[in-house]
Amino acid sequence: MIIEEITVTAFQQHTRVVGCERTKRAICIDPGDDSERIVQAIDKHDFELQAIACTHAHMDHVGGVAALKKRKPEAKIIIHPADEFIYDELPNQPAWLGIPRSQWAEYGFDYEQPPKADEHWSHSQTYEVGELTFKVIHCPGHTPGHVVLFEPNERKVFVGDCLFAGSIGRTDLPGGSTEQLMDSLLNKILPLGDDVEVYSGHGPITTIGQERRTNPFLTGVYSVGSSGRF
Repeated sequence: MIIEEITVTAFQQHTRVVGCERTKRAICIDPGDDSERIVQAIDKHDFELQAIACTHAHMDHVGGVAALKKRKPEAKIIIHPADEFIYDELPNQPAWLGIPRSQWAEYGFDYEQPPKADEHWSHSQTYEVGELTFKVIHCPGHTPGHVVLFEPNERKVFVGDCLFAGSIGRTDLPGGSTEQLMDSLLNKILPLGDDVEVYSGHGPITTIGQERRTNPFLTGVYSVGSSGRF
């Protein structure tokens, strides 16, 4: 497995190009903005980009989908159907964060309407990229249609914004649910195994074991309040 990480947007979001070393087939996970560096990372390895693989539809993860699709039209845009309403609202998402419209262009948040998805993720789906085989796991909570991509042979999981080193994803944006996120973490992600490397949408790489032992949201130091939010 070859992994190229490109950090984009004011939110320091990690876009990753993940490819099979032998077959040169690849996916781009969460292209956050129109970055020439994403295309350079693909072309550097002579990859054939088969998919634009969205873990979820927040703007810092899909803001570059339209531009990448124009550059790599054969790549299939894939998203979970439960996140399509968020994806379709991409041009309006900066308002969800309280960013004044007058500042959208300045920060690179003046998005065009994204193209329609070509395919949809489904829970427990097996998705092949050359000799890599990803298990698609539906992990709602941060968004209703959030998925993670787990490669069991490589012992790596790409978790979007479900889990971070020392923290977890926010649940206060449209479609978020703290209860669902905790269920996804405890019953779908942690059981993958302590040795599994965790590639989050923001922050450093960690492991499931490290987070199980030290993440205050997983050790019980923090608990869910009556409002359903931390």
